[in-house]
Amino acid sequence: MFGNDYNNEKSNAPVNEGEEYDVKIEDTGRDGDGICRIDGFVIFVSGAKLGDEVKIRINSTRRNFGFADVVE
Repeated sequence: MFGNDYNNEKSNAPVNEGEEYDVKIEDTGRDGDGICRIDGFVIFVSGAKLGDEVKIRINSTRRNFGFADVVE
């Protein structure tokens, strides 16, 4: 019951790996990554800055957040 829950972590994400979205960066994370939200789901965007309007590609998702890169 207390084992690794990794396989179930992706079930709540409204996005999937490989998908692309046009987003606006709404905040900045503690490591400097941009933060956007898709259907309320937090996405950390590597290399994006506050206020940027960018196209992103989802790299990975967890239960409550995901990671993406800017598509150039």
